[in-house]
Amino acid sequence: MGDAAVGARSGHDGEEHRGRPVEAAPQAADSAVSFGNEGQAAEDGTVTDEQSQTGDQGPEGPARKQPKKQRSFWKELPILIGIALVLALLIKTFLVQAFSIPSDSMQNTLQEGDRVLVDKLTPWFGSEPERGEVVVFHDPDNWLAGQPAADPNALQTFLSWIGLMPSAEEKDLIKRVIGVGGDTVECEGTGPLRVNGKALNETSYVYPGNTPCTVDDQGGQFKVKVPEGYIWVMGDHRQNSRDSRYNQGDVNKGMVPVDKVVGRAIVKAWPINRWGTLPVPDTFDQPGLNDQSAVSLTNAPNALALAGVVPLALWRRRRPGE
Repeated sequence: MGDAAVGARSGHDGEEHRGRPVEAAPQAADSAVSFGNEGQAAEDGTVTDEQSQTGDQGPEGPARKQPKKQRSFWKELPILIGIALVLALLIKTFLVQAFSIPSDSMQNTLQEGDRVLVDKLTPWFGSEPERGEVVVFHDPDNWLAGQPAADPNALQTFLSWIGLMPSAEEKDLIKRVIGVGGDTVECEGTGPLRVNGKALNETSYVYPGNTPCTVDDQGGQFKVKVPEGYIWVMGDHRQNSRDSRYNQGDVNKGMVPVDKVVGRAIVKAWPINRWGTLPVPDTFDQPGLNDQSAVSLTNAPNALALAGVVPLALWRRRRPGE
């Protein structure tokens, strides 16, 4: 019944409007199609409205994405400080550390109060100290006995712990390497100082007015052979340095174990007017200095004579028995 009534009415309407343009019908049809498509699109999960299809355009053009809100500087500051502290500790442990010069034993190369930067990286790769280098090392066997202890405040302790200030509590010394493992080092009279029989010209770094060797009976006159794994060190202020010469009575006989070496001092960093590098003096590059057998060869004739005498003496002792 319902269907018939609607059909009859539609037919009647058609009769009534016959011969006249029909304008409303196409619009209704279009509307019906449009609504139908929108329903389908909604079910498929596809946006079909005009604003979505044109990229979220509003009346003033394309809509811009809102920028992310930046974090407050005060909230980021603790993170930045933490990163800086970690980097400082890593640099101090593995790369470079600052040290303060506590005495005049290295004048004029270094003055009391100077700050030096010490290379700690190369020892990690197996590099060992070489002749002529200025090195920092831990006290081998109570060399600093009787020296006044530093008394840093809390801030100085913290800054030295992270490497932003020179170490104030560690018992470290700084000297120049004169001999390495296998070398023979000797001082006779006022000098010159000899390494493997070669005289060193030390005028470029020994304190003006000092003699290379010190004439005394406390260690200034010596001849030593440096064992492997050790170094022999001396201060540039020869008459004001308690170095390997004056510690020959300790457990290492004045030598410094290589594993006690912190690193090589490479730069004078402070004060600014004394900034400069610490290169190896040319005297340590002279030919023949590495010939560690040169000293022992001076005794070769006596050794050869002894080798010839012993068989002769034995032969002569056997003759009466024959």
